[in-house]
Amino acid sequence: MKPQIENNFMYHAPKEGQPAKYEAIREKAKELAYLIDAECPNSREKSVAMTNLETAVMWANASIARN
Repeated sequence: MKPQIENNFMYHAPKEGQPAKYEAIREKAKELAYLIDAECPNSREKSVAMTNLETAVMWANASIARN
């Protein structure tokens, strides 16, 4: 468990090719965010959807950075 903790809580400088992956994920997420914003009525559920989309992007980026 200690190596995983060390890896999860350290700075991961971008390696070659990673910035392009981060950008691709952000662009697709932004596309979905605009769709959700356009099609969903303002509500708690819409806010939760947006928050979870942000969370998904964060974890996707973490998977690239950590592995």
